[in-house]
Amino acid sequence: MTPLEEAKAAARKAAFAARKLAFQAGIPGAAGRLSEVLAGYRGVPVSGFLPIRTEIDPLPAMAEAAAHGPVGVPVIEGAGLPLRFALWEPDMPLIDGPFGAAVPETPEWMEPELLIVPLVAFDRAGGRLGYGGGFYDRTLERLRAKRSTLAVGFAFAAQEMEGLPLEPTDQPLDLIVTEREVITPVG
Repeated sequence: MTPLEEAKAAARKAAFAARKLAFQAGIPGAAGRLSEVLAGYRGVPVSGFLPIRTEIDPLPAMAEAAAHGPVGVPVIEGAGLPLRFALWEPDMPLIDGPFGAAVPETPEWMEPELLIVPLVAFDRAGGRLGYGGGFYDRTLERLRAKRSTLAVGFAFAAQEMEGLPLEPTDQPLDLIVTEREVITPVG
């Protein structure tokens, strides 16, 4: 393992532990700030995510956004590929997808302009530590080459870390939303 890989593994381990504690706390209304942010983008094609394990739950905010415009969820089509996004509606039929995330049973494809991005850790400069597959980095790079695309990290405040081990290929977040605040990256 390279020193960077070791640093990322250690950061992920610490961040997963912090996220688990925040998740277990059962914070009510955790998606409230996310709903406030999305209200400023009514009608814009949005992608969210269907939470797995101890991820913060964006579904209440996604359901509100779906009343005003298209909302999609990510679909992993294979290692090394960017994500595709399938239209999502509350209570639609879902099936198990790769990595434990549900996906629409019959996908209709869409392309988001605002992505709600899951993560393991973040910093106030817009850095994001994901799961290590590079799916969001590839996807954001592709979408941003076409048009302005907003990446909104959504996480528990406890997932904030200083000194994240990042690489040049890591795509920055434009905003970070937690259950407590909306952070505009500086730096």
